[in-house]
Amino acid sequence: MNSYVIGADFGTDSVRAVIINTSNGEEMASSVAWYPRWKDGLFCNPSLNQFRQHPLDYLDCLEKTIKDCVQKAGPDIAKNIVGLSVDTTGSTPVAVNAKGEPLCLLSGLEENPNAMFVLWKDHTAINEAAAINSHAEKFPINYLQYVGGIYSSEWFWAKLLHILKEDVQVRQHIFSFVEHCDWIPFVLTGGTDAREMKRGVCSAGHKALWAETFNGLPPNEFFASLDPLLDGFTGRLFTNTYTSADAAGTISAAWAAKLGLPDTTVIGIGAFDCHMGAVGGQIAPYELSRIVGTSTCDIMVAPINEMEGKLVKGICGQVTGSVIPGMVGLEAGQSAFGDAYAWLKNLLSWPLEQSITDPALKEEISNNIIPALSSKAATLPLHSTDVLASDWLNGRRTPDANQALKGAFTGLNLGTDAPQLFKALVEATCFGSKAIVDRFISEGIPVKGIIALGGVARKSPYIMQVMADILEQPIRVHSSEQTCAAGAAMFAATAAGIYPNVETAMQNMGAGFEKTYTADSSRTAFYRDRYSQYQQLGDFIMSMTK
Repeated sequence: MNSYVIGADFGTDSVRAVIINTSNGEEMASSVAWYPRWKDGLFCNPSLNQFRQHPLDYLDCLEKTIKDCVQKAGPDIAKNIVGLSVDTTGSTPVAVNAKGEPLCLLSGLEENPNAMFVLWKDHTAINEAAAINSHAEKFPINYLQYVGGIYSSEWFWAKLLHILKEDVQVRQHIFSFVEHCDWIPFVLTGGTDAREMKRGVCSAGHKALWAETFNGLPPNEFFASLDPLLDGFTGRLFTNTYTSADAAGTISAAWAAKLGLPDTTVIGIGAFDCHMGAVGGQIAPYELSRIVGTSTCDIMVAPINEMEGKLVKGICGQVTGSVIPGMVGLEAGQSAFGDAYAWLKNLLSWPLEQSITDPALKEEISNNIIPALSSKAATLPLHSTDVLASDWLNGRRTPDANQALKGAFTGLNLGTDAPQLFKALVEATCFGSKAIVDRFISEGIPVKGIIALGGVARKSPYIMQVMADILEQPIRVHSSEQTCAAGAAMFAATAAGIYPNVETAMQNMGAGFEKTYTADSSRTAFYRDRYSQYQQLGDFIMSMTK
């Protein structure tokens, strides 16, 4: 009899769940639910780079999507579900009490954004990240060596220190700090003790400075001397970590009943969306898997023996077992990709939002803006005097994290129109992609192929063609619409014992590729010169950034 698994993908805006047949990867049911509080803009202040999410958005939407999937699949499939794994955005941590409950679920803290999940793109901790980077230079051991040598405001310790410094209420109630991808499996398995929470090597190694070389986290002395507020905190965190092929436990009776799942369902260790997405997209050694969405997350795996003595500067970490157990996982990415286009769309649609009262008409116009801009931009000729942009509208993730950097346009005149601005942004985001590829290559890590995943990859031919022209490499687009959820399902099948390793799960459950973009040789020379202009603009922005 066939067995089935569930993969749940917690994205920036929504949860996507799928039920997949473990024998062939066939999708039996899928469902999406949008976070209601997040959709209403609650607890966020974009002008301060503050982006927070409420745990009830996560739990309510998880319940809604899985129950919907179970109903669609029917009882014969539901009774044969053997595993469930989740992926989430990251670093997206939350302050919890000793029971592992997010503080905003406690009386008196319900409306406190600092007691909620600090979303990956929250950059309120820029000063704290700078302090960590400066502090690390004082120690004989480089505790930042496995995260590219630069700590980011998007990550675990900077966010923890920021909310501790800013909020007395949080300081009074916090016991531990937990990544979203570790908290969901803890909840589903009925966890009630934060000390017993199993932490994944993915989140721990890439964002929290955990490393086998350090026998765990850096010592208390490192954090206590950074700020007394962190004194003793490592003792309330973790030492051991687990790969996503491991089980967090079995679903609790309460959650099994709530979701309509067998009480024998295995819950896998969670990981970040891009890491599981790379597995869902059938990553192979030295192929760069690009999850292209609101931001990008670029993932590569390499054999352990071939990475000995290599430390890649300026990326988001290299961690053994973070993507595929037994291999080194390397992560890079861009802080804004689709978000850059969304910014321009919102800018252009503002007058319409103020003057049009018909919601359906508003949505129709809004949904057509990016396709119309893409269609026109694809027809524009290429000139060295075209508008040039920087893609750092949300700072720079890699190479060399610096969230204080800003986006910019140069070459504007009274003839500049919206398609030209869009074209400049598309080129800028693709130049940012090239900077990542170039960094891997300059650090001795070959890039043997490009795999593109996600909504932008599947729905934006113009953007993907520009990317291929700039990278001068073929880009294979995966055929799955839900590679992150599919990757989570592959790990669920592995954790449940259906497959001996995730590589075998990938081979049997992968959906393959639907399209390949190749570079247009008539454009590559132009873009090489244009890339030099992009780098010069970036150098100027950095020189003007305090």
